[in-house]
Amino acid sequence: MRRREEFRDNYATHKTEPVKKWLLRHPRFHLHFTPTSASWLNLVER
Repeated sequence: MRRREEFRDNYATHKTEPVKKWLLRHPRFHLHFTPTSASWLNLVER
């Protein structure tokens, strides 16, 4: 099974306990967070 890399903004809901527990149960998924001061990296805000 291939690892899935996902990039997310630094929004707090992506770092809650339920999300952390889900990620532990699904090691295939690996989240990367954009820095707080880097909104220019977030394509949704463009």
